[in-house]
Amino acid sequence: MIDDDRELGDMITDFLAGDNLEVTVRHSGEAGIEEFKSGDYDLLILDIMMPGISGLDVLKKVRLTSAVPVIMLTARGDDVDRIIGLEFGADDYLPKPFNPRELVARIKAILRRAQPQAEDSEVLELGEIRLDSRTHKAGVNQNELQLTGTEFEILKRLLETPGKVVNKEYLSERALGRRLLPYDRSVDTHISNLRGKLEKAGNRNETIQNQRGVGYLLIPGT
Repeated sequence: MIDDDRELGDMITDFLAGDNLEVTVRHSGEAGIEEFKSGDYDLLILDIMMPGISGLDVLKKVRLTSAVPVIMLTARGDDVDRIIGLEFGADDYLPKPFNPRELVARIKAILRRAQPQAEDSEVLELGEIRLDSRTHKAGVNQNELQLTGTEFEILKRLLETPGKVVNKEYLSERALGRRLLPYDRSVDTHISNLRGKLEKAGNRNETIQNQRGVGYLLIPGT
């Protein structure tokens, strides 16, 4: 956890310990980056508003080398930082002030979806795109896709039903571990990031299309 609020850091550490979650807290972006480089962490809780290096700058640096899940802590109603954070590769966000139980629920949802599920197909393929749930890797032809956990989960759900619309409510529940809230653009932002990564990896045939007001579908190439 990287947050300059020391009291919040202590409270979250104690609360998560009750769920057998071990937390390391750093109180500046600089110290957080150094700790992240030296450690082996399953998830990062990142405050956006910090003196010195901001949370968004930390996120950009983390995403240069790691796809570790990131939950942002944002000011309530600060939609701009929220959207920018998702565009930079955050998996989810939680506005301050928040109920610690909600944070635990978000953490467990993210960690759970990072583990292969018995009911999931192991390998999904469509045209140039291939996704392997066993290794949690995806690629276009021979080019590996550097996806966040949320992007991986969204792509998997689209690959499971090619050519059919997957509604946003389902994508939010399966990829974010929470129900879709009014005016929540998280799924749309993750889809935009996924489109960009597919194109950058060389995909030219399959396309993700928006069914306005309903959801998204992955169109097979011709």
